[in-house]
Amino acid sequence: MIRASVTLGLAVGAFAVSFGVGAVSAGASTLQACAMSLLVFTGASQFSAVSVIAAGGSVASALGGALLLSARNGVYGLAMSRHLKGRLGTRLVAAQLTLDESTAMALAQDDEDARRVAFWATGLSVYVFWNVGALVGALLGTAIDPATYGLDAAFPAAFVAMLWPHLRSRRGRSAAALGAVICLALVPFVPVGVPILGAVLAVLVGVPRSDDGADEIPATEQ
Repeated sequence: MIRASVTLGLAVGAFAVSFGVGAVSAGASTLQACAMSLLVFTGASQFSAVSVIAAGGSVASALGGALLLSARNGVYGLAMSRHLKGRLGTRLVAAQLTLDESTAMALAQDDEDARRVAFWATGLSVYVFWNVGALVGALLGTAIDPATYGLDAAFPAAFVAMLWPHLRSRRGRSAAALGAVICLALVPFVPVGVPILGAVLAVLVGVPRSDDGADEIPATEQ
């Protein structure tokens, strides 16, 4: 279990390098990129926010999209609250480490002790390696020109990687298509970042019903 948690953390850390490079190429300092990773600590929201800012969008648009993407972590918190007890400080740390990977690893275990070990091992591993990866990427982004090596495409590539698993289901494909149509339709008429917020409406067709069975949408990345 510990080995699997560390391996998962390493994989996520490698993914974080692209965030660090992209954040710096979008105009953030190394300190800003690292602070965002340490405090926000949800990859999809970080990629979304920096992408909107890099494209010239407002802070409000970036924040709105990031909050929508991270809303699922609140659901994970409700699911894990029955398994994670302790003082307020412990629960606050657990809240910061509640994400796709730590929740999935914990709920895959058969007993309460194993769930807690899996949660903390996975959450801490992902947190450490994600932030180390973001730091490495940010330092690389300040030392080289990302466009020269094609690293300016890191953000679009990251979103494609997060989207791809969802396209295996019919509802996932429908949501992706509808989101793209909404976004493209809004682009000529609204400020940068707003089309992304509008595209979120497509999630309504992507939410699985209880009778969907195997057609449920797979879990997302951190």
